[in-house]
Amino acid sequence: QVRLVESGGGLVQAGGSLRLSCAASGSGFSINAMGWYRQAPGKQRVLVATMSWGGSTNYADSVQGRFTISRDSAKNTVYLQMNSLKPEDTAVYYCALRGYTGSPYWGQGTQVTVSS
Repeated sequence: QVRLVESGGGLVQAGGSLRLSCAASGSGFSINAMGWYRQAPGKQRVLVATMSWGGSTNYADSVQGRFTISRDSAKNTVYLQMNSLKPEDTAVYYCALRGYTGSPYWGQGTQVTVSS
């Protein structure tokens, strides 16, 4: 079983920065990729950024150039550095882990609120 623990959410003013962390723990898993998704009130969950454990990254157009995903392979941890935050970035941010088989695992979510 895999457990994902997210941290780093909070309230920030527009133009500010936050850094999210997600640590994976458990046994019997291998990481193919990890990433971040977000869900705003009344909207579907959407991709923010993903990173393969080989290092390739993928970003949503809306965050390209403002957000940076990175990882610490030794700690099975992925980070999301969010700069130049906008009110429309307000959402619950979820960490996801995809192995080489089976369904992805999800964290419990962390709230990010950007005030104008």
